[in-house]
Amino acid sequence: MSDPELPGGQFAEHLGLRLTEVTEDRVVATWEALPKLHQPFGIVHGGVHCSVVETLASVGAAVWLGSRGQVVGVNNNTDFFKAVSEGAMRSTATPLHRGRSQQLWLVETVSDGDAKLVARGQVRIQNLYAP
Repeated sequence: MSDPELPGGQFAEHLGLRLTEVTEDRVVATWEALPKLHQPFGIVHGGVHCSVVETLASVGAAVWLGSRGQVVGVNNNTDFFKAVSEGAMRSTATPLHRGRSQQLWLVETVSDGDAKLVARGQVRIQNLYAP
C-alpha cells in the first residue's frame, strides 16, 4: 500500500527507500540491495543508484524551497564505485549550492556493513516558482 505522504512517492516506495532524516540541510535514507533491483549480472542496476540520488536530492531541494515553489531535476551525474548484490545501504544527500534559480545536491551511498562508498552522484535542481 502506498503512503501518499511519503516524500518521494510510490517510486521511492518501490525502491524500498526508508527516509530516516529529512531536513532542508540533509536527507538520509536506508534501503536494501534486493534481487528485484538487480541487472542481469546479479548486481544492483546503475539506474537504481541514479534513482536514489535523484530522489534524495529532490526531497531535500523541495524541503528547502518549501511553499515558494516546486523543484525538478535537470541533471543527474552518478558514479558507481562498488558493485553490490545484497545488503543494507545508506544514502545521504547534502546541498552544495542553493540559489534563487537552481540548487546542486551531493548524494553518497555506502554499504552499511563496511561503510565503503558504493555510489556518489550530484543532481542539479531547477527551482520553479508560481507565476
